Formats: sequence, C-alpha cells, structure tokens
Amino acid sequence: MRDQLSLYPKNNHSRTVVSLDGMWHFRFDPESKGETEGWMNHLDSSISVPVPASFADLFTDQYSKNYCGDFWYETDFFVPAKEQTRTQLRFGSITHRGTVYVNGMKVTEHEGGFLPVLCDITGYIRAGEFNHVAVKANNELSESTLPCGAVKTLKNGTRIAAPYFDFFNYSGLQRSVYLVQIPEEHIQDYSTVSSLNGKDAEVSYEVVTNGNHEVTVSLFDKEGNRVAQSSGKKGTLHVKDAHLWEVRNAYLYDIKIEIKDNGTLIDEYCDRLGIRTVRIDGTKILINDKPVYLKGYGKHEDFDIIGRGFNWPLVKRDFELMKWSNANCFRTSHYPYAEEWYQFADEEGFLIIDEVPAVGMMRSTHNFADAGMGKYTYFFETPTVPTLLKNHLQQVEEMIERDKNHASVFSYSLFNEPETTSTYSHDYFSKIFEFARSIDPQHRPMTGAFEKNSAPEKCQCYMLVDFMCLNRYYGWYISGGPDISDAIEKFHDEMQRWQAKNLNKPFVFTEFGTDTLATEHKLPSVMWAQEYQNEYLENNFKVFDSYDFIQGELVWNFADFQTTEGIFRVNGNKKGVFTRERQPKDAAFVLKKRWENK
Repeated sequence: MRDQLSLYPKNNHSRTVVSLDGMWHFRFDPESKGETEGWMNHLDSSISVPVPASFADLFTDQYSKNYCGDFWYETDFFVPAKEQTRTQLRFGSITHRGTVYVNGMKVTEHEGGFLPVLCDITGYIRAGEFNHVAVKANNELSESTLPCGAVKTLKNGTRIAAPYFDFFNYSGLQRSVYLVQIPEEHIQDYSTVSSLNGKDAEVSYEVVTNGNHEVTVSLFDKEGNRVAQSSGKKGTLHVKDAHLWEVRNAYLYDIKIEIKDNGTLIDEYCDRLGIRTVRIDGTKILINDKPVYLKGYGKHEDFDIIGRGFNWPLVKRDFELMKWSNANCFRTSHYPYAEEWYQFADEEGFLIIDEVPAVGMMRSTHNFADAGMGKYTYFFETPTVPTLLKNHLQQVEEMIERDKNHASVFSYSLFNEPETTSTYSHDYFSKIFEFARSIDPQHRPMTGAFEKNSAPEKCQCYMLVDFMCLNRYYGWYISGGPDISDAIEKFHDEMQRWQAKNLNKPFVFTEFGTDTLATEHKLPSVMWAQEYQNEYLENNFKVFDSYDFIQGELVWNFADFQTTEGIFRVNGNKKGVFTRERQPKDAAFVLKKRWENK
C-alpha cells in the first residue's frame, strides 16, 4: 500500500491542502548531467513554465517541442509549522518518470506518467520556512515502458521520441501539484462495494489507517441528512430507500470517515459516493440490473498550447458537448486521465472505461496502418518483457487503487491494440487480468481493445475479457473511398465469424472513424470530406444494428488531437467529431440524432 495514493487531496478540519500550481523554473538536460552538477539544489540558466501543462507547445522551436530526454522543474514552497503532522507532496503525475528532491535530498522516484506520485517529506523539510523542491523527469520511450516506443537519434545527435502509438508524446508536470498536511495518525485509503436489496442498499466498506483508534463511517444524502452510520474499519452501511447512481441521472451521497479518540477528532476524510452495481449477464451490460447501451467516445487529454495539461474549463466544455450529443460513456484512451475527469463524470452520470497506458505493444511507428495488415513483430518474445510486465502490473495496481471508488468507472481496460496472436501474448496478459481481478474490490468487468489483426480465428486473448472491445476501421484503413461497399461486406463477414464462436459476451466498438477536415465538403463524397465521415458512420451503424450482442459504440475520436508528424496526418489526427477547438463537425449532428433514442 502506497500511503494515501488513492485519496484525492481535500481540505477539512484535520487536513490542509495548498496548491503549488503556477510558474515553475524549468531546464532541459540533454546530457543527463543535472544530478552530478547538483541541479536538485538550484537550476542555473532556467526559464519559467506553467504547471500544470505539457512543455512541448509552449515553445516556438522544433528542438524544444520534440525534446526527448531528462528535464528539470523546481520551485520554492512555504511549509506551515504544525505539530503532530505529516507533510506530503502530491503530484497528479510526472510524465513519464521522475525523481523528486526536497532541499537537495532525494525523496522518491516513480515510473509511469499518468498516475499520482506521493512523497512523504516530513523528514526533509524545515517547518515554518520556505523549502525547495526539484523534479528530474524523463520522457523517453522504450519497449519496457508504458506507453511503448523507442528513441531515435538524428544525424546531428538530437534525440526524438519514436512512439508505437498515434498520439503526441506530451510530457512534463501535466497535472496539479499539492502540499498536503495530515495528522500523524490518519486515514490512508478506503474502498466500498454496493449491493441492492429491493429499494434498499447495503454499502460494505473497508478503511485503512496507520493507527488503532476508533473509526466511524457516516453517509449523508443531498440534503445533509445522515442516512447511515457504522463503526469499525470494516462494516456495512444500511441505506433505506436508496437513491441509486443511474446512467446520465447521477445521485451522489457524501461519505465521511472519521478517526476519533474518546470523541476527539483525529482525522477525517469526506468523499462523494454513488450507489450502483455493475455486472455482465450474457450479452448485456447491466447497471443496477438494467441493460445499458454504451454511446460515446474515445477521447484524449489534448488541447492547443497546454497539450495534455489539466484544464477545468476544457473538462466543462467536453462534458457539455457529450451531453448535447446524447452520449453516456467514454474511454480514457489510452491512459488514466486526471482525477478531476472522474469526479465530473460521477456528478454527470457518465460511464467510464478506465484504461491503463498499455498502448504501443506492437513494434510499429505506424500501428494505426499496420493494424489489420497481418504484421507480426514478435513483441512479447523479447528480453524486455519481464520489465514491461512489472511496469504494467504496477500501473494497473495504481490505477485501480486511485479510481476504485468512482461510480462512473464501470470497467477497466488493460490494453489497447497489442499483438494477441501468439501464446506468448496469452501468457503475458493472463497475468495482467488475474492480478487486476484480484485487487478490484467491486469486481468490475475487465476488458481490452483489440485491433483488426486480432481476428476471431487468430486471437489468443479474447477469452480473457469479460466483454469484447473492437477497434475497427472498415471504410477507412480497410477498403476506403470508392471501395466502401466492399468494406461493409468485410465488416459483416468478420462479425459473422465472431457470432459463430457463440462467446455469449457483449461486444463494444471502442474505435471507428475517419480523418475529416472541418473545411472540406464534396459531392459525391471523398475521403477527408465531412460527407464521407457521415456516410462512413451510417454504414457502421447498419452493421452495429445487425447483431444483438453489440452493446455499444464509442466513436474515434471525440475531438481532433495532436500526433507525431507524418504524411498520414495533417497537423494531427483529424478523426474528431469535434475540432480540437471543440466546435462540431457535421458528424456531431448525425451522432446526436442517432443517440437521442438509442
């Protein structure tokens, strides 16, 4: 258990949270000399950059935008003097790996760029004074990192990322940083599991603390009335006439956890709690024992200038657009998002397929084109696999620990488009799925997204998932343009082959779409024109509606997003239903109409 990793920082009577967001000092370290030269003490020749934000799009030169290697951040922060207090630094993420120093001393290091990094700095600070924090980060990719890729060295010695995935390798301190002070004895973690009994509900809970004092757990409704209470680190809250968290009709209770010593409050933690159940029954996905058809998007944390940096106005705009289009679900492709996305989804009643950054598990810098072409790269037969597996398991654990209490999270996706046609891949992913199922208190359905090479006759991993997620581009990468009628026939042929296997599982399409320029209109339609995107969607809908085991459609992508440069991309991937500026293409109205009564 990594102390309090799962708990989002919150101010209350016993806890103090101070944001360290703002302008930090920053410096590239292409020769990796920062540690030997003592940069953890002070960054000479530094510049100012904002936190949170990706650093790439802050600059006007190619070198800085595409920088690959070590880089440093630093700032000073004041620590209030409080007795019997633990002091922590909490980074929403450090992409892709980082080492944290406080007052020149190494505090922690972390691998993985999309989950929190928590540092107990109690023994490293001077209370009542200003203190110094420095972060050495690194954004290199390899075949043992998540996401996967490589590093390419140009003839002039410049190193650039060569991702095995189709989105830009944004990096930096992309999420908020907090100074947190908590009591010596404190709540470290908690988990809940809901069950229904007629109109009533039972919420089983487990609280983890680092002490032995009494724990009390209370549940309050929207009006502030206490509707249930229990004592002990394990227990059950009995809720009469429970208001359920429903899809697009969310109801959230407030859960309060307290540690007391003879009535004196030692620590408390409050959170929002949605009461709901999730299960798979044959080909149906059930929320509160009612079938739901998934409608929505694959997304990216991506926006102009800030890159993958967290931004509240962007969250609000995206949810408003998703509600406008009658969506009810999205996948956090291809990594866990900032925690605030999940909080807002809880509030708005959206379902989330929460995805670990296991993307790029095919040795290809054009995996979007190679997917479906039969290419085999022996990815899971290389010496890097043991280290990759270790990192994969760690990030699955951290994702589930962080997100396990969100009502919006109904499933975990443990991979996106890996090679799955060998026994090596089956052996690898069997370990991942077994581990994930063993640590999720709510036993959510586990899934992963399969690309076209993972055909029904060849895939060695489809039996591991609780429901199938398929990424298919019939009519774009396969038989696009004037061949689109062939694409429909090929699509039906594959689905009939899946149907013949009688898997008795739901199928969800987690990617389908076309690159489309918002400025392009043409009759008859041509690829990249908005008319073609609409025709493509309508053809896909006809296939989806032909099979009753298809239980969802998450179009690729919600909005245009940045990628590595190349002749296949016009300043990024243009498969968005909305532009990168969050304005609708014509396809948005097609989806809005279809999803209104779907």
